[in-house]
Amino acid sequence: MEHLDSVPPRQGLVIFLNGTSSSGKSSIAAELLRVLDEPYFHMPVDAFHAMRSSAPVPPDELGTVLHRTWQGFHRAVAGMAAAGNNVVVDHVLSAEWRLHDCLSLYAPQDVVLVGVHCPAEELERRERERGDRPAGLAARQLEQVHAHGIYDIECDTSRATPLECALRIREFLPGRPTPTAFERLRAAG
Repeated sequence: MEHLDSVPPRQGLVIFLNGTSSSGKSSIAAELLRVLDEPYFHMPVDAFHAMRSSAPVPPDELGTVLHRTWQGFHRAVAGMAAAGNNVVVDHVLSAEWRLHDCLSLYAPQDVVLVGVHCPAEELERRERERGDRPAGLAARQLEQVHAHGIYDIECDTSRATPLECALRIREFLPGRPTPTAFERLRAAG
């Protein structure tokens, strides 16, 4: 058995999938876990919301509870990566502070920012088909989610399957350019 003090420190790679609800992030993440050569953890924000107890939250406290959940999620991802774990993040940057929080926490040279795009009509169809999202949620998120405008790589899930998107991302990883999107976004302040 290996002693913990003999494990060399390293920063894990974060593949950061950003897109609206129903855009296909979770499906791409599942395929990435199948096709990537190294172990990765899939950390979807939905899983963090699902961890909350079913105790009722007073309406005037809901915003605070949700904000703290997002902050905790960001820090959990940062902690996993800082411990040397590779992570696939499934995220919705539908509020500007979320991006700034992530920029302040993650090693920007070790983040691959992936834009997951899907046209509004297809998002609406997927929402209806899923039945577990409020109608119009994705459409309301569209404008802000991609407002920062800079990605390392982008996918359109209306034109490519989740597996095709995952394979494109896998092929992109070995020669990813610098500065990364996170480095450029952090420098832009």
